[in-house]
Amino acid sequence: MIGADAIRGYVDLMVLSLLRSRPSYAYELAQQIAVVAGNDYAIKQTTLYSAVKRLEAAGLVTSFAGSSDSGKPRTYYRIAPAGTSHLEEKLAEWEITKSVVDRFVKGASS
Repeated sequence: MIGADAIRGYVDLMVLSLLRSRPSYAYELAQQIAVVAGNDYAIKQTTLYSAVKRLEAAGLVTSFAGSSDSGKPRTYYRIAPAGTSHLEEKLAEWEITKSVVDRFVKGASS
């Protein structure tokens, strides 16, 4: 299982990646992360709520009121245009990061 410290810088990327498909609420995002990550990572609710609030404060996502099938109010989040641009930048950065780390892991000397 991946530790929280190892993945901390990528939670925003995961949330934005999920929101580019459609708006969602925090609990549903947590469930989607659990499905995609399988047994390799489990996100804490506090981590997820902090992430969506941070993304909203940065103007990368917007929130709107909605309701569940039972009528219970929910806060939904959708990716903002700035969030789409930010996600593209972060995905490119991720590819470079993976490449650099792989060079060390695979023992490349130059």
